[in-house]
Amino acid sequence: MLRYFLLVLFLPLATIKAQYYYPSNGQWDTLSPSALNWCPQEVARLDSFLLASNSKSFIILKNGKIAHEAYYGSFTQDSVWYWASAAKTLTAFLIGKAQEDGLLTINDSTSQYLGSGWTNAPANKEALITIKHQLQMTTGLDYQVADLDCTADTCLLYRADAGSQWYYHNAPYLLLRDVLQTATNRGLNNYTQQVLAGSIGFRGIWLDNLYISNARQMARFGLLLLSEGQWNGNVVLGDTAYLRQMTSPSQNLNPAYGYLTWLNGQSSFIQPGLPWSFSGMIIPSAPADLYMAAGKNDQRIYVVPSLDMVVVRQGNAADSVSLALSGFDDQLWTYIMNLNCQGIALQEEELKSDYIYPNPSQGIFHLPQGKVVRAVLNARGQTLRRAANSSLNLSGLPPGMYMVVFEDGSSQRILLSP
Repeated sequence: MLRYFLLVLFLPLATIKAQYYYPSNGQWDTLSPSALNWCPQEVARLDSFLLASNSKSFIILKNGKIAHEAYYGSFTQDSVWYWASAAKTLTAFLIGKAQEDGLLTINDSTSQYLGSGWTNAPANKEALITIKHQLQMTTGLDYQVADLDCTADTCLLYRADAGSQWYYHNAPYLLLRDVLQTATNRGLNNYTQQVLAGSIGFRGIWLDNLYISNARQMARFGLLLLSEGQWNGNVVLGDTAYLRQMTSPSQNLNPAYGYLTWLNGQSSFIQPGLPWSFSGMIIPSAPADLYMAAGKNDQRIYVVPSLDMVVVRQGNAADSVSLALSGFDDQLWTYIMNLNCQGIALQEEELKSDYIYPNPSQGIFHLPQGKVVRAVLNARGQTLRRAANSSLNLSGLPPGMYMVVFEDGSSQRILLSP
């Protein structure tokens, strides 16, 4: 897939792991763009893109300090917004803490906490489903139902044995809330605050199945993940093995998924709402070690250990309504990776031989030699069948990110400009 820019680190890699700054007492230290060798014009381009893509708040942390913070429209530092499915990663962290506290183990059968008959599957098949399967999205429950959020037993039908099917099915995730409440004997707000309020100064609230906070709270949680469960020398989650599992491929069906967390840098990924894989990384323009808490309409917490960086975005859908993944990610990281004044663009001749070009384009994209297009997908995964030989004409379609799938199974994201 196309890498719009070579990955150039914002600061030289150190041989010793960075010492992170941790905010306290409502104060948060900052870094100037000039100290990071960021080009002012590129920062301005990033902000223009974020404003045009319906963003409400945006933060970049570097080594724990705020390197860039912006609010758009009427939004301010104190404005709150929903995390959507980005809260899945928060839930996975809480499950890890409950396991560390001896309140559950992720290999326990879910029926141990929800009781027998929580699904409409045969009893022996229901018993196969564990908490770990819920974290992986591999419960095997039928996704061809009218409402993927329905947690009633009549909506949870057997389709395949647990562990043999990956699908972005929300209902089994939603039931982790009940698992946590049963295991901890506490409400979810109570347990979240017990684990995170005193340790990292984390503030927010669960309203039904949504978590709501301001952008800085999302950044705090991202910094906790970047710090591998530690905060200013204090251990919040000491089970580093669990954290590694959470942010590594949790199964072979969709290697781009850990425990309720999306992973870049993998050989393939499955788009939410679809049952098949696409080859390549989720975000070609971003570092391979990036992982993210990703929610509907582009709510994001990106964590990038190689850059000692956390990036947060809140807002409405950047383009069209989408679930956890969208073309926004690749667009955003193209801008971020070009902030450094020493960024190096790929030469056009390199692009012509192996990639679709020009990219972005206002309509006409030229295809790599020998590549045959199977389908073009929009940001919601809907198939747009467009015949293409040496070029692809998307003139007349709405501007935004599209995915081109070739007959050989490879794929590439392209950006249609206004």
